Amino acid sequence: MAQRCDVCGKAKLFGNNVSHANNITKRVWHPNLQRVRARVDGQVRNIDVCTKCLKAGKVLKAARGRRPAPVTA
Repeated sequence: MAQRCDVCGKAKLFGNNVSHANNITKRVWHPNLQRVRARVDGQVRNIDVCTKCLKAGKVLKAARGRRPAPVTA
């Protein structure tokens, strides 16, 4: 899975672990991504979204279940 939010584009950050003895090793911070069924351009798709976008309401989650029957009059 690509470590990138499909809404805001948040991705991995790189840096260093620095020990008390000043030993430096590389490390990576990953965004908190969740796989969500969302409505995108009128279609339901599974997208990877960071929790910040979910909390901010930037994603319209798709409802589960059957479609309602068409009304005929």
